[in-house]
Amino acid sequence: MAPGPNHISHASAVRLQRPVLDAQVHAEMRLPRAPVSAFDVAMQKIIAITDIHITRADQDIIGLDPLERFEQVRDAALIDHSDAVAMVLMGDLTHHGLPEQYDRLRGALSDVPMPVIPMLGNHDRRDAFLAAFPEAPQTPQGHIQSVMDLPHHRIIALDTLDGPPYPKGHHLGRLCPARMDWLRAALDGAAGRIPLVFTHHPPFATGIVGMDLINLTEGAALIDLLAATPGTHLFCGHIHRTISGSSRGVPWTMFKSPCHQGVLDLTDPNSSLSIDEPPAYGLLLLAPDGVVAHSEDVGINAPVYEDTGSATH
Repeated sequence: MAPGPNHISHASAVRLQRPVLDAQVHAEMRLPRAPVSAFDVAMQKIIAITDIHITRADQDIIGLDPLERFEQVRDAALIDHSDAVAMVLMGDLTHHGLPEQYDRLRGALSDVPMPVIPMLGNHDRRDAFLAAFPEAPQTPQGHIQSVMDLPHHRIIALDTLDGPPYPKGHHLGRLCPARMDWLRAALDGAAGRIPLVFTHHPPFATGIVGMDLINLTEGAALIDLLAATPGTHLFCGHIHRTISGSSRGVPWTMFKSPCHQGVLDLTDPNSSLSIDEPPAYGLLLLAPDGVVAHSEDVGINAPVYEDTGSATH
């Protein structure tokens, strides 16, 4: 796919290195020389934040202020990873899809130094989002989807919001034929880059019954398409939990929310079950041969100790 209106520019690569043990130390430890790893070559970082759920200033969610929690996570991520090449916001940007909620989010993003890739989830509304973010990439059909090319990876961000219309209480995800065709073209145009596909709704069951009832309607078709593109890694939100797995050979990763978290309940069909656990963000480390996904809790403020009893010599 050639760069177009839904292509996002990016910054230069970032080099991360780790110390390598010398041959004498390896010999003493009776270990073979370690092969060159992903950490010995240039890597890039992507910050991934999902399910922000910004409300009006006079509202909270289970007693939590979503904007305050997002700002806490944003600041923690930027302090440690200001060299990230992008920040992906993986849908459910707001809680009710209201203009004032998107305005509050835009204000919270004003000082983010890297490109921000916005996505929509079931709590969002396209018209209100575009009023606050008119520069957001769109497909010809008006879906908020975009591609960002890096040296070894292609970021593909999808819009799984079902609507308009938006029936009350409807939270299922959708990838209509137009969006699936767009994705197919984005995958075909990767030109050897590793596809990193982002959706809000997961296209698979997680065992959390309440959320599985409102996942992606075209889940099987999406997995079929991704499985036909070896090397693709899928990233999802929606569940408010850190989960990883694979479906038909497609590896996937899910991240927690900066606000309220989901509950590991495998029997209750209630999709609104929530708990106050630490906010979090995802950090992707991009190596030429793949991707490493980390999840970082924020605000715990636990001291860091050195376990001297774990010495290897």
